[in-house]
Amino acid sequence: MPTENELLSNVDALLEQVAQDDLPSPAERKRLREAAGLSQAQVAKALDTRREAVGNWEAGRTEPRPPQRAAYAKLLEKLAERFPAPANETPGDPAVPETFAAEPAPAVPAPSAPAAAKPAARPAASTTRPTSTSRRPDARKAASKKTTTAATVDPRFENGPLAVVDVDDDGQVLAYCVGGLVLDVPAKSLPSLVDWTLKESKLGAPKLSGPGKDADPLLVLTQAALERYGLPATLTEEERIAGRIPEGHKVIKQLTRSHWQLTKRGFGPWARIYRPAQGSERACVQLCIPSWNALDTRHWGAAGRLAPAELARVLGVYASRVMTPRGSTAVTGLELMTALHPATRASEPDADGKRHSEHNPGSLGKDPVDCAPCEAPDGHPLLKDLPRFHVRGPAEKLFEEAYDWARPMTDAECTLRHLVGIDVNMAFAAGSNGLNVGLGAPTHVMNPVFDPKLPGSWLVDLSHVDLSKVKVGKEWVELDGSLLPSPFTPKGERPEGPAWYATPTVAYAVELGYEVRPTEAWVRRENGRYLDGWYNRLRDAYLATMADLGVDADLTPEDFLPAMDGYKSRDPELAIVVSAVKATVKGGLGKLRERPRGESWRPGEPWRALSRPTWRPDIRAAVISRTRINLHRKLIKHAAFTGQYPVAIMSDCVVYAANGPSPLDFLPYREGKPLPGGFKLGINPGLVKHEGTQSVLWGEEVRERFNAPELNLARYIKDGTVTDVDNGE
Repeated sequence: MPTENELLSNVDALLEQVAQDDLPSPAERKRLREAAGLSQAQVAKALDTRREAVGNWEAGRTEPRPPQRAAYAKLLEKLAERFPAPANETPGDPAVPETFAAEPAPAVPAPSAPAAAKPAARPAASTTRPTSTSRRPDARKAASKKTTTAATVDPRFENGPLAVVDVDDDGQVLAYCVGGLVLDVPAKSLPSLVDWTLKESKLGAPKLSGPGKDADPLLVLTQAALERYGLPATLTEEERIAGRIPEGHKVIKQLTRSHWQLTKRGFGPWARIYRPAQGSERACVQLCIPSWNALDTRHWGAAGRLAPAELARVLGVYASRVMTPRGSTAVTGLELMTALHPATRASEPDADGKRHSEHNPGSLGKDPVDCAPCEAPDGHPLLKDLPRFHVRGPAEKLFEEAYDWARPMTDAECTLRHLVGIDVNMAFAAGSNGLNVGLGAPTHVMNPVFDPKLPGSWLVDLSHVDLSKVKVGKEWVELDGSLLPSPFTPKGERPEGPAWYATPTVAYAVELGYEVRPTEAWVRRENGRYLDGWYNRLRDAYLATMADLGVDADLTPEDFLPAMDGYKSRDPELAIVVSAVKATVKGGLGKLRERPRGESWRPGEPWRALSRPTWRPDIRAAVISRTRINLHRKLIKHAAFTGQYPVAIMSDCVVYAANGPSPLDFLPYREGKPLPGGFKLGINPGLVKHEGTQSVLWGEEVRERFNAPELNLARYIKDGTVTDVDNGE
């Protein structure tokens, strides 16, 4: 029979286990340590662990494991006895959320990221999805205004869309998933890692549309994981230029022996490892390797240098709100179009009850179509018969690009004190919203009657459009046309004769009150609003993430400007997501007209991108045309109402001279309401934010220093640093 002391020892062990299973919330752990005046380094030293580990416990990104867990639980228990929570505070309700649980983004901005789930010891363990909390800079904006409903988690992908694979100090391979989940990885080689991912990890994401495909799981390999699985930590210069490691690498041989294949791009920063699909079952895993420059710092900032848990959070938010990354932000932007509008769908059952693949209405189809000759970029096979050094002019080439325009300041503007820049939020995304674009091949028409609802390219003379007298709504207004850029050319110069334009540009000439008579056109009679779903998805991702950073869509102008001030510093990781979402918009549209990338290409020969149905320069031109026209419409409205004219425009940034340093010093708000059809402060796509303010003296001094009276000040208005000046260009 056990003694009384032995029984009491057993009970004490049970009580200790209960204490370990019921650790305080991450926020309470931090409060207790700070209340005791202890640093993370002191706690880490006492528990024989790293300071970063203590930080992760307090952030909720990871949970302590034995043997540190019992000691940590005892420390917190004793600190709680000495430093109880104030009566008006609820322990564990942090004001600033630390991690994000992967849930699909709602149509309205979602509250901020929720606290981390407890890590699971094995992938088969269930994952708890905690509810969201909210981040707001103004206490008056109550979190209760907007709530989220927990989305149903697909049991096939209950551990999220991706994982960051790392090796800890004990040599254990760990997979850091979204929501703070950490999985033990038993795989000893890369082929077994791929097998584990597909069979046990429960990683992946459901399809974005009915006829689409589920997203393949994404594994992000840290340098420690690369070393564990026999891959180089970085690429050599030769490998970097080639974009892959050599075909004879031992890891590629391991994959081949295990009957795994690589796509044509080979084993590079965004490798895809697969086996041919068996029926509807896919067997494919994508790898992302940050140390091989998979995450471009121009778009992902410092994401590639984040700790595994933080990187999983950043990529998890992006994957949940946009899609699982398929490569660069540009590649992902293009893939998102296809994921929302797959080329094919299953037909209705035939007489034998079988379904077949058929064209999915509203998509671009599965076969590429030729562009019109005027839409083809230089070097395209359609232009191979042109003389070798022939330069195409406006009457031969469609040239729809963003603004790069500036003018000298007037004497009256020089008496003002400030130059204030405003920037259109997600301008190109807004330009795609509701835009009718061609879905099929173009049809050539001579002397057509212009139809503003018909997508295409039109050869028309717009040199007669005079900006000194234009129609605004139903009324004619007189303006100083010399102070406005032409809406028809990127440089703002008035056209000198016939030129090719996309439909939105020609429609705007009609809107301004002028007659148009095209002499030739390439029109697309099969058309639709192909980009609407793409825009909605990216808009919601942008708004939800900005709301997490404390910038709501319903803020007043007076609240919006301070909310935008320093928003990136509130949560640098979510700020990375915002940058990536914006890069996805621009990059995705740029991919519609992708040029040759090496490939031993010679002018007149086809290049790889031409084989894609999503190689559509006409769609890119239409979006840019509409974006530029949207901006010019606001310039006209603003000038007609206030008598103020822009000094410079760079893409979606406009600079005005003003007496004060704030956009509110020149934007015509009346009783909190903006000018209808003009510039409006706000975070929604198409609205504007403050880009930067410099003095008028700064602008004149810069132009004089570089002897460039029309230097585009919009390019430098953000921080005043002037670089790359070449005769005003």
